[in-house]
Amino acid sequence: MQVSYKGLMEKVQNCDKCKLSQTRTNTVFGEGDLHASVMLVGEGPGLNEDKTGRPFVGQAGMLLDKMLAAINISREDVYICNVVKCRPPGNRVPTDEEASACLPYLRGQYAIIKPKIIVCLGATAAKYLLEPTIKVTRDRGQFFYKKGVWLIATYHPAALLRDASKKHEAWADLQAIRDKMQELNII
Repeated sequence: MQVSYKGLMEKVQNCDKCKLSQTRTNTVFGEGDLHASVMLVGEGPGLNEDKTGRPFVGQAGMLLDKMLAAINISREDVYICNVVKCRPPGNRVPTDEEASACLPYLRGQYAIIKPKIIVCLGATAAKYLLEPTIKVTRDRGQFFYKKGVWLIATYHPAALLRDASKKHEAWADLQAIRDKMQELNII
């Protein structure tokens, strides 16, 4: 039996499947259009997200909003979430154990939202949604079709803040996402 969105959110809020639950301020479930055709999946919450309980609200979130606007999409048009729902201490990369504990929640979000396109923001999302050996620097910008959904990996906005030279490639990825949306008649 499929759980409701609210029921899944409550499960996440009460989750203690891994050690991240011991250090979180808030869980960061996700937000956006529950009928979105596009789901963006990042790595995990940072400090600002842990404080607010909302995904992508810090500097990386502001850049993500600008990136979406550049292809005429607003944050309200998509669904945004992360692989892990609690902040890893020091913003480190989640462990396999931590990601494995959260993946059923992400699958639940996918089952409820039913997006046509999933954008993997960064290596962690690509690793768990596409394949463990994927390299964003090598494989970004390519669409993969899995289980009825199109997936694409691109740079995480935080990576673009650290290395502005990647913005040109990220822009090409955004254009590919826009083109796929047009192809699928979802914009």
